[in-house]
Amino acid sequence: MNTAPLIVDLDGTLIHTDMLHESALRVTRDRPLDALRIPLWLMRGKAVLKSQLASRSSFDASLLPYNEKLLDWLKEERANGRRIVLCTASDRAIAEAVAEHLGVFDDVLASDGSINLAGDNKAEALARQYGHGGFDYVGNSSADLKVWRRARKAVVVNGARGLAGKAEALCGVEREFPPQRRGFAAWRKVLRVHQWMKNLLLFMPLLAAHQLADIDGWLTLALAFVSFSLCASTVYIANDLLDLESDRAHPRKRLRPFASGAVPAWQGALLAPLLFAASLALGALVGGTFLPWLLFYFALTCVYSWGLKRVILLDCITLAMLYTLRITAGAAALSMPLSFWLLAFSVFLFLSLAFVKRYAELQSQALSGKSKVHGRGYYTTDEPLVLNLGVTAGYASAVVLALYLNSDNVLMLYRWPEAVWGAVPVLLFWISWIWMQAHRGNMHDDPVVFAVKDRASQLAGLAFAAVMLVGALGWPW
Repeated sequence: MNTAPLIVDLDGTLIHTDMLHESALRVTRDRPLDALRIPLWLMRGKAVLKSQLASRSSFDASLLPYNEKLLDWLKEERANGRRIVLCTASDRAIAEAVAEHLGVFDDVLASDGSINLAGDNKAEALARQYGHGGFDYVGNSSADLKVWRRARKAVVVNGARGLAGKAEALCGVEREFPPQRRGFAAWRKVLRVHQWMKNLLLFMPLLAAHQLADIDGWLTLALAFVSFSLCASTVYIANDLLDLESDRAHPRKRLRPFASGAVPAWQGALLAPLLFAASLALGALVGGTFLPWLLFYFALTCVYSWGLKRVILLDCITLAMLYTLRITAGAAALSMPLSFWLLAFSVFLFLSLAFVKRYAELQSQALSGKSKVHGRGYYTTDEPLVLNLGVTAGYASAVVLALYLNSDNVLMLYRWPEAVWGAVPVLLFWISWIWMQAHRGNMHDDPVVFAVKDRASQLAGLAFAAVMLVGALGWPW
């Protein structure tokens, strides 16, 4: 039986994330003025920085993305009588919270505000306490080579290619836990490429004006689409980074790349500004007043991510406005006047879809036995009211469409205006169908993404397009 103490690293080893990065993100979100002091704290040393961040941010240790395979092995080793010690460069307050939650560690060694327990400091502290070659060390990075040089055996977790070989040369490898595979799929989820379909709303003004033969308009909007999509991905990354704990408390969102630790948070923090810069560069090429609307969209999404999404009702109204802003930006790119009817219709329709999203979240949390949605202002008892508000908003969009069909605009744009009335029952069916699926607990995705995948929604979309086409062109015979 192996009796050597097993010393376990935290960041990137026991958990698939780095607590320094997460603490900085939480302080940025909750106390942005304090975030400006980060460079000053860093000038005083990493230990000071970690201590200051830890004291200004709280976290739930039960929600961290733990390396379950490693954790199971640690529990087996402890059951066999082995002493397990958590030794981390993270601040002591964080380390003790993790140790208390897991209940598997016999002792905790961590940074204390004056000494940063990493690299040489960690190696010397362990050698002093357990003796040279008197412990086995579980680590994940090249920085741990200094510790393995003093250890009896190495356990390599999530190591880069070649790290296990280097550890083997120093002290021998007892066991290896391979890293998670990322691949293109993880980055596609980071960018949320499937959400880019929402930016097709940029083309709505061109379609609504029946200017399908405007090749220059299509090319302009294609460039605007790419610019808006990059901006949206910037926002999605920022939102995911600032909403890690809420995502981890959600049964499906916990699998998102940053929440699960499949992609390090620092990479998202680096990628987001690069995407935003590319978005602005392309937006400047679009022309018209597109760029100001793009900046307004970005600003509103930032305000939403920083606070509005935690305010009941305002969160859904903001989401509806963000959808409508896409239509506004499309018209701005073409220097085209906006239709009052189109704006009113989109506000009510997307307000209904925003309530669908919240309703589905309330259902999910209620089934999990929770009384409140994490990171939101809603209680699960609000479920019936949210349903009523959402259905009402959806039906209001149908009323706006019906009133539009009685306007002079329809007589000018459509050869057979009477045929366009068929769009009203199609819309009523689809709104009712979406809410029926949400009520039955089938709304597992964003409602727009759900609609793209859902067969009934696809058929309703085709029927809506067919009715509008017949109204515009008349019968072919």
